[in-house]
Amino acid sequence: MSHKVIQPEGWAPAKGYANGMLTPDGTLYIGGQIGWTAEQKFESHDFIGQMEQALANIVAIVEAAGGKPSDVVRLTWFVTDKKTYVSHQRDVGKAYQKYFGKHFPAMSMLVVSELVEDEALVEIEATAVISR
Repeated sequence: MSHKVIQPEGWAPAKGYANGMLTPDGTLYIGGQIGWTAEQKFESHDFIGQMEQALANIVAIVEAAGGKPSDVVRLTWFVTDKKTYVSHQRDVGKAYQKYFGKHFPAMSMLVVSELVEDEALVEIEATAVISR
């Protein structure tokens, strides 16, 4: 059995990458998700709104693979503005808990100068382990 591409139903096709790759052992690698919708449109132009959309996208991919948010074991965050992130800690926590509750996987955060999509303020990649 080979790796399976995970693409939530109704999403615009990914261009040149896969949103998720599920290995035969149940490990799901989720490519960096940004704050755009399934139609690849930005509805939010602020950090918290984009962060929520990126987390919602991760959850959608995990669920499309047959998992749940608590199956996520790692998140790597890329943010373009450290000051915005730090100054919104309370809002970040509330938004995070909306999607992941009290589940806190291993996380890393990197501050980057920019992301490929000019409007993107945050990108989050994830790894999950889906039970077979």
